[in-house]
Amino acid sequence: MKRFAVIGLGKFGFFVAKTLYEDGNEIIAIDVDRNRVQAIKAFCSEAIVMDATENEPLKSLGLEIMDGVIVSTGINISISILISLHLHEIGVKKILAKALDEDHAKILSKVGATEIIHPEKDMAVRVARGLSMANILDFIPLEEDYNLVQVGPPSAFIGKSLKDLNLRAKYKVYVIAVKELVSENFILVPPANFVIKESDILMMLGKSKDIERIEELK
Repeated sequence: MKRFAVIGLGKFGFFVAKTLYEDGNEIIAIDVDRNRVQAIKAFCSEAIVMDATENEPLKSLGLEIMDGVIVSTGINISISILISLHLHEIGVKKILAKALDEDHAKILSKVGATEIIHPEKDMAVRVARGLSMANILDFIPLEEDYNLVQVGPPSAFIGKSLKDLNLRAKYKVYVIAVKELVSENFILVPPANFVIKESDILMMLGKSKDIERIEELK
């Protein structure tokens, strides 16, 4: 279990906190608005009404031991900049801050944010990539040009085992899980003798260019 704090509980912050909590993580949710804090209480470990621009109250929370702090405050950019600066001074190692534009992003990076979130831009890229790779049902960006994707099996794969296909050697991709839609089973690290069915969804890990080679087989 990891521990995160989310500062700013608008729509973006609310759903980040809720999703992280539902995934089994410990979540501290913080906002200056009591109504927003009340709304998140069922979806976090601790909900706190606090003005996070004030350094001393923020320091009292022990956020430096968290696995990450997400700053998702609203349209007043000075607030997110000040909070990010305070978190950096406290010693928080991973600060993920939501930026409204590129200039805002540059300032956030300079005051200590370790990762910048562009919600609209990131979603636009994800949708565009999903559309341009028609057989890919879901797209999850990873580091170093590696992607984790869910792919419907090409017709050439159906009825064959993973051993027969030898995807690791031929395409440099790894099948790390399979969703069986008919039986609703989820098989993590399927055995070599697993035979692929038309209704299966393959979760593959590999470089973009290698996954695209699989897509071209459709």
